Amino acid sequence: MKIIRFKHKDNIFDGSIESDRVTIFENSERKGESFSLFDVELLPPVNPSKIVCVGRNYAEHAAELGNEVPKEPLLFLKAPSAIIGNGDVIRRPAESQQVEHEGELGVVIGRKCRSLYDDEDPLNYVLGYTCLNDVTARDLQKKDVQFTRAKSFDTFCPVGPFIETNVDLNNAGVETRVNGEVRQNGKFSQMVFPVKFLIRYISNIMTLMPGDVIATGTPSGVGRLEKGDVCEIEIDGIGVLKNTVE
Repeated sequence: MKIIRFKHKDNIFDGSIESDRVTIFENSERKGESFSLFDVELLPPVNPSKIVCVGRNYAEHAAELGNEVPKEPLLFLKAPSAIIGNGDVIRRPAESQQVEHEGELGVVIGRKCRSLYDDEDPLNYVLGYTCLNDVTARDLQKKDVQFTRAKSFDTFCPVGPFIETNVDLNNAGVETRVNGEVRQNGKFSQMVFPVKFLIRYISNIMTLMPGDVIATGTPSGVGRLEKGDVCEIEIDGIGVLKNTVE
């Protein structure tokens, strides 16, 4: 099922896509009402309390930046205010001369998740999956050492176009294209720390709330984004997240 957030006549709803219709559910007295997909504005499908990111979770990406693969997940937070949706514009800040793309799988939490036991299935806490671009000011990341500023400028977290509840984590992968040229291509099976491990690990550090997003890391091939570029993140079974750069 494809889950979305959308605006219709200044009202914001959660719903699902069925063919060329969108149907309201859960958070509205108008539950079950549907509209034409062409009569609504699609919004970023997530509104998280936090975005938990995993660094260097693909060995080749760690190597291309001159880093070793971490012995346990390297976590950092990205500001939720950086989120934009499919079709929105990535804006390069004046403070950076090296803004880069990082195509990733985003895991969206569906229910409160805290201190999972070893015998619990972490996927039971997942609402679904989405495309995510962990846009990064690489020069500032190197300058600051820690990642907060480089990762959290407004527009630095495109997410979408929707949440898909059923993705084959064993065989699916992510591809990043800039102006039609393939820059990144990696399978989720290549992750150093797989999705189940990450959810359990993070839950024992901080409580994951419904709607929170885990950005699971990017494969090798990260590169610059320049003015006028069109960046696409495609994930098997989900679709394409497309944004232009200013």
